[in-house]
Amino acid sequence: MTEQYVWDLHRLDETQIAVVGGKGAHLGGLSRIEGVRVPAGFCVTTDAFRRILAEAPSIGDRLDELSRLSPDDRPAIRALSATIRRTIEGIVVPDDLAAAILRALAGLGERAAYAVRSSATAEDLPTASFAGQQDTYLNVVGPTSVLQHVSRCWASLFTERAVTYRQRNGIDHRAVHMAVVVQQMVFPDAAGVLFTADPVTGNRKVATVDASFGLGEALVAGLVNPDVFRVRDGGIVVRTVAAKQRAVHPLPDGGTREVAVDPQRQEQPALTDAQVVRLVQLGRRIEAHFGRPQDIEWCLVDGDFQIVQSRPVTTLFPIPAAARDGENHVYLSVGHQQMMTDPMKPLGISVWQLTAMAPMHEAGGRLFVDATRNLASPASRAGFLEMVGRSDPLTRDALETVLDRDDFVLSLLDRDDFVRSLADAGPGRPPAGGPPAPIETDPAIVAELIARSQASVAALRRDIRTKTGPELFDFLLKAFQEHKRLLGDPLSMQAIMAGMAATWWLNDQLQEWLGEKNAADTLTLSAPDNVTSEMGLALLDVADVIRPHPEVVAFLHGVEDEAFLDELPKLPGGTEARAAIAAYLDRYGMRCVGEIDITRPRWSERPRTLVPLILDNVRNFAPGAAAQRFAQGRQKAQEKEQDVLSRLRALPDGERKAAETKRMIDRVRTFIGYREYPKYGIVSRYFVYKQALLHEADRLVRADVLAEREDIFYLTFQELHDVVRAHSVDDRLIQQRREAFRSYHALTPPRVLTSDGEAVTGAYRRDDVPAGALVGLPVSVGTVEGRARVVLDLTEAEIEAGDILVTAYTDPSWSPLFVAVAGLVTEVGGLMTHGAVIAREYGLPAVVGVPDATRLIRDGQRIRVHGTDGYVEILS
Repeated sequence: MTEQYVWDLHRLDETQIAVVGGKGAHLGGLSRIEGVRVPAGFCVTTDAFRRILAEAPSIGDRLDELSRLSPDDRPAIRALSATIRRTIEGIVVPDDLAAAILRALAGLGERAAYAVRSSATAEDLPTASFAGQQDTYLNVVGPTSVLQHVSRCWASLFTERAVTYRQRNGIDHRAVHMAVVVQQMVFPDAAGVLFTADPVTGNRKVATVDASFGLGEALVAGLVNPDVFRVRDGGIVVRTVAAKQRAVHPLPDGGTREVAVDPQRQEQPALTDAQVVRLVQLGRRIEAHFGRPQDIEWCLVDGDFQIVQSRPVTTLFPIPAAARDGENHVYLSVGHQQMMTDPMKPLGISVWQLTAMAPMHEAGGRLFVDATRNLASPASRAGFLEMVGRSDPLTRDALETVLDRDDFVLSLLDRDDFVRSLADAGPGRPPAGGPPAPIETDPAIVAELIARSQASVAALRRDIRTKTGPELFDFLLKAFQEHKRLLGDPLSMQAIMAGMAATWWLNDQLQEWLGEKNAADTLTLSAPDNVTSEMGLALLDVADVIRPHPEVVAFLHGVEDEAFLDELPKLPGGTEARAAIAAYLDRYGMRCVGEIDITRPRWSERPRTLVPLILDNVRNFAPGAAAQRFAQGRQKAQEKEQDVLSRLRALPDGERKAAETKRMIDRVRTFIGYREYPKYGIVSRYFVYKQALLHEADRLVRADVLAEREDIFYLTFQELHDVVRAHSVDDRLIQQRREAFRSYHALTPPRVLTSDGEAVTGAYRRDDVPAGALVGLPVSVGTVEGRARVVLDLTEAEIEAGDILVTAYTDPSWSPLFVAVAGLVTEVGGLMTHGAVIAREYGLPAVVGVPDATRLIRDGQRIRVHGTDGYVEILS
């Protein structure tokens, strides 16, 4: 019976995590790789841990209490986890379990020294490493001490750091169990860590070795600066040898101590170049076995390497599957263009892929487009970089960094592809065959395009109503083709490009002629036909209906669920309030944060999302604010136009310059508002698709095929089609997808990603900003000073008049908040992305693309936003 408690390492492999935890399973797998030496040992299984917990029933109550705590409630977590640890360490190891451990020790040699190491079932996983969260004890001498340290390892499942890590990663404390690895202690000449991929850049072809004298504990604990070797394709490319004054060595009676390194050895490298190359070759063999980059702990003993741990590197951003063809590729983030860098669920990814104008490649729950052909073609490269640079200078700089490596993107001299920028990923982009032909400056064109879009959505709603089962999916595949046809409508693209080109012309020419930066920002204030800016102003009108009714306002302050609309008519003024909100939802209810992901809840599905915004408008604005703001913007634009034209006429050849500028002003005001409409059309169609798919999901739930309707979000469109046809689903696949999606939130998507896995970081190469200022892209002129409100969740925004919004990104759903703020700072964005367009519409000074803005600017600090020159000063 006791065999279930102790297993020899050589009996294990990586499939047995549930029995021996992540570390034990990986060590067992390592021991099976030819040429890899692993110190002999055994594993005390999770069955032993469960038996120990059964000795103290009170722990179950403590775990229930722990699960109810927030991960930010550090004092309570600290106190409760300490109580659980003391309880576990106080349990006497049962005689039969202790005997099994002692028999295994005898097989290793009772007088030997051991390493006793925690091995949790949620440890060393592809999506969560738990590195350093549980305890390891080195140079443990004697059977009694081994048993004592096994108990300490069990208890270390509930260190404060381990508990907090699990809570932040959504892992149930009861679902995790602890095994313990006991191995013969090795006494190395040198030890350290090998990453088979560069942990900083993510480059899979560059390995990094950290090495120091003595036990690796000195390096892990940060007691010494290690030697660092970067190795590419078998050769060392960077070598940094540190002065090593301290090392950690074992004590004869157990434990470890710091010792001084012989002065004659302090400047010597811990490894020779040949040893480094051999170690990396060994690491590549281990990486191939486990199928992903590894974080490997190694020891050098008598000139040979022993491996004491290998875990997946969980912080690397994945590489698109399309990159596995052996060719070099350069990928650009779609999320940075679409202002939604959060991960998307599988259904959202697949629907976007099926409806996009360019091929999309998924990695880490995000989408990327392959820019390699544009970069490789001399004919298209300059135009492509110009297009990207106008949108996002950081992306352009990253691309130029890649191009500076002459051997990565090979020139295709015989290719003459037209510039297909990242913007192909979304609406309103140039067709592959060449730039759109110019069109007349005629407002009727925009009216016609809007009417076409509205008619198409109406037809979709009408025709989809009767479709169910496999017929629905056949219908949707045809609808997706219509969707793409609308996006590729040449007239629509001409209108969008006309507005963008006129904006660029005005900014470039007026800076050259008048020395004025970004003059188009003022000239486009209150431009007509901008559905996104209209959406923000329309919510001011909703506030006007609600403001006169104090009972309604008080009721909205207490709203806690989505049924509040049905309760409103019971209040004085509630019928009018409900009608105003319902009318707003009829027009804009398909929108939401992250709306490019069809699985995200729409405002019509969660109308409570709008309540804080409505209440902010009630508090911060007077009646009639929407019409007043629009009129003020239009007046400022007209005054700016008169000012610019007057100053131009005073210049040499001024009449010609003024006439050309007037034509461009008319052109930009005619077309720039339409820039937002194709996205509105996409999202309108997406909501129709989603409602139909959810109705199908409800049928699957009623038929006991699915556990809940939202399960479909973790299937691709084709997989869902298959489920509907077969009336059968793989529940394990859905669970795996849920766990993967959760893990993707910890990853930061790069703007530029290579097929080597390198996340290439761009920089603003400017020296014209004050010291300490945060640099970004100027997208809306003006300077404003105020309180920073750092908002990461739209539903938690509490804005006062004069506040400056600081956030990671803004998509169209944030525009109702723009009416209440005085300025805007975002981490992501470009000159023509939605946040920039709406900031200009509302006349808000704005700087976007500010790296780490939400971390570097604290909520409540006073800041100054220089929207004309593109930087932010932190004042207090």
